[in-house]
Amino acid sequence: MVGTGVVTLVIAAIASLFMAWAIGAGSSGSTPYAPAVGANAISVMRAGFFVGLLGFLGAVMQGANVSEAVGKELIVGVELTAIAATTGLIVAALLVAIGVFTGYPIATAFTVTGAIVGVGLALGGDPAWAKYQQISALWVLTPFVGSSIAYTTAKLLRSERTAEENVIPLLGALVGLIIANVKFVLLGPPDVSQSVAEAAGEALALPAFAGFETGRIVVSLGIAVFIAGLLAWDVRRDLAGGQRHFLIALGSLVAFSAGGSQVGLAIGPLVPLLDPFEIPLVPVLVGGGIGLLAGSWTGAPRMIKALAQDYSALGPRRSIAALIPSFAIAQTAVFFGIPVSFNEIIVSAIVGSGYAAEGGGVSRKKMGYTVLAWLGSLVLATGIAYGVFTLIEIVG
Repeated sequence: MVGTGVVTLVIAAIASLFMAWAIGAGSSGSTPYAPAVGANAISVMRAGFFVGLLGFLGAVMQGANVSEAVGKELIVGVELTAIAATTGLIVAALLVAIGVFTGYPIATAFTVTGAIVGVGLALGGDPAWAKYQQISALWVLTPFVGSSIAYTTAKLLRSERTAEENVIPLLGALVGLIIANVKFVLLGPPDVSQSVAEAAGEALALPAFAGFETGRIVVSLGIAVFIAGLLAWDVRRDLAGGQRHFLIALGSLVAFSAGGSQVGLAIGPLVPLLDPFEIPLVPVLVGGGIGLLAGSWTGAPRMIKALAQDYSALGPRRSIAALIPSFAIAQTAVFFGIPVSFNEIIVSAIVGSGYAAEGGGVSRKKMGYTVLAWLGSLVLATGIAYGVFTLIEIVG
C-alpha cells in the first residue's frame, strides 16, 4: 500500500509540475510585465526572463496561503485523493495550455478552482459555500476596483493640473506602504508570516499609542518616504527615465506577487497528500516555483505580446496606472488565501487605464472573447473534471 501511495503521489506531482509550467507560460508569466512591454520599457524576452526569477521567489516566500486554500478549503467533507488531484490538475492544465497556444488568456484561477471543485464533488464532498462567497466577491470586485483605480491614476498622471514629477513620488509612497506590510514566511516565527514593518517595528520596541502599533507605523512611513524620495530624485533628473524605472519596478513587484498567488493553483491539490508522508510544504513550493520559472522562460513571450499589443495601446502613464492596482489586488488575494486570476487583474487594469485616454486602443471584441473565455473556463473545467473523475471511479 505504501508503494502504491508513493507512485500515485509521484504521478500527482508530475501533473502539478505540468500545471505550474502552464501557469508560468500563461497568467503568472505573461501578465506582470505586459504593461511595461507595451510601453516599450522592457523587451519581451527580457521580461520573460525576469518574471521567471521573481515568480520563483514569490512562490517560495508567499505561496503557502493560497496553496492551503486550494488544497483544503474548496470542498468540505472529503480530502482530495492522489487520483482526484491528478485528474483536476491535468484538466485545468490542458485548458490553460489551450489558452496559451491560441493567444487568449484563460483565467487560471477560474480553471483550477473549477477543476478541483469538480473532482471534489465527484468524490462525494460538499460545496464550501463560505469560501466560495469569499472567492466570488474578489473575482467580481476585481474588474471594477482594478479598472477604477487604474482609470483614476491614469487621469491623474495625464492631467495638466498636476505635474508628473509630483504625482509619481506620491504613487511610489503608496506602493511603499503596501510593500512594508506585505507578509513573508521567512520574517516570522515557524509557520507564521510577518511583514517588514511588523518585524522591524517589534525590534524598535516603541510604546503603543491609542491602540496602534507605533513601531509598525513608523517603519511603514519610513519606507514610503524613502521610496517617494528616491522616485522624486529620479524623475526630476530625467522624467522619461524615472517613469521607465518605476514601471519596471512595479512589473517586478507584480511578478513576485504572481508567484506567491499562482503557485498555489499548481501545488495546492497536493497539500492533502503530503501529511501521510510528513513532507513539509516549503520544498513543494520550491518545486512549484521551478515549474513556474520553466513556463515563464519557455512559453510566456507569446502571451506577453498578446496582452501588451492586443488589449491597449499602452504608454508609460497608463502602464503605471495599470500595475499599481494589480499589485495591491494581488497582495490582498495572497493575504486572504484566495485563488485569483492574474489575467483578470491585469486585463481589467489595462482596460481602465486605456479608457482614461478616450478608449486608449482597447479592443472591445477582444475583451468580449476574453470574458467569455474566463466564464467558460470555470464551467468547462468543473464539468469536465467531474465527468472524467466519475468515469475513472466507474472504470476503477
